[in-house]
Amino acid sequence: MENYKETIETLNDLVEINNDRIRGYEKAIKDTGDENPELKQLFVNHIAESQKFKIELGTEVEVLGKDIENHTTTSGKLHRTWMQLKEAFTGHSTKSILEECEFGEDAIIKAYETAIEDDHTPAYIREILSEHLGFLQEAHDEVKSLRDSVE
Repeated sequence: MENYKETIETLNDLVEINNDRIRGYEKAIKDTGDENPELKQLFVNHIAESQKFKIELGTEVEVLGKDIENHTTTSGKLHRTWMQLKEAFTGHSTKSILEECEFGEDAIIKAYETAIEDDHTPAYIREILSEHLGFLQEAHDEVKSLRDSVE
């Protein structure tokens, strides 16, 4: 039973981190404005991706007999507050938006890697997380490439 409890906590933490990712990309969409519809579409796609991940993670939490926790993490809230302060000084350049998106992708990748490496994570959950991680790494690489291409 203890392993189930730890697995549920891990899954709920990943749901929260996906919520952070969604909020981060919603903010990126708002900050991008109407100048770059392709970039906004990329952000929308990443939001949809995290919503899908949340459903998959939530289903596993419910199978284990608990309710999904559906809020954001404190660190995510603190990061968004920092971003608001930073914007006051630097504005909403495409490069700065992409830098923050990359920072968020780094954070979610690290969380997934930690969950996969946890001895208490069952093998079938590791498979789900590894699949998510592949998509997250692709998203990170795409955002990084875009960031590197912007002056």
